[in-house]
Amino acid sequence: MRVVIAEDSVLLREGVQRLLADEGIETVAAVENGDALLDAVVEHKPDLCVVDVRMPPTFTDEGLRAAIEARRRSPGLPVLVLSQYVEERYAVELLAGGASGVGYLLKERVADVKEFVDAVRRVADGGTSIDHEVITQLMVRSKKSPVDSLTPREREVLGLMAQGLSNTAIAATLVVSDGAVEKHVGNIFAKLGLEPSNSEHRRVRAVLAYLDS
Repeated sequence: MRVVIAEDSVLLREGVQRLLADEGIETVAAVENGDALLDAVVEHKPDLCVVDVRMPPTFTDEGLRAAIEARRRSPGLPVLVLSQYVEERYAVELLAGGASGVGYLLKERVADVKEFVDAVRRVADGGTSIDHEVITQLMVRSKKSPVDSLTPREREVLGLMAQGLSNTAIAATLVVSDGAVEKHVGNIFAKLGLEPSNSEHRRVRAVLAYLDS
């Protein structure tokens, strides 16, 4: 796997690069701003971009906007966003803009090496890995959402789906049967107006459907 890292903090940039190297993942470019990220994507055509949200010159949302632009220029480009905060406006645009190969993790997750590496591999493979706290905050901030029609258990299942868990993994986490999870997933699809399907696209669209409202 070939990765481009965009992070303005030298320590974190080198730390992530070393962590990935320990897992046999090659960093083909490590840059510190959004423009350099776009250039690196064109030059290296990476399998994944790991992008910080706040980078020069204003340290607000440059990284997230660059990630969105990178995916616009290279449709399907897997992007894993790291942030200390949930940047609502552009997070919604990034997540709703494509149903595969997208991740949004809070930086504290990098401390859990296994969890972080699992997220890297999942997103690079076209899956999704969205921090539960990110989903929670976006749900709270959304005034009107089709998610409002879900039961507490269905919301819990949806949150685990957002983290990229399979039905079997969700069942193990919630200590329920696979059949119970399949029923909840079917109800979620129905309430959100999505045709039931086990494909990654439909699962992620279920997670992100409320973002379009």
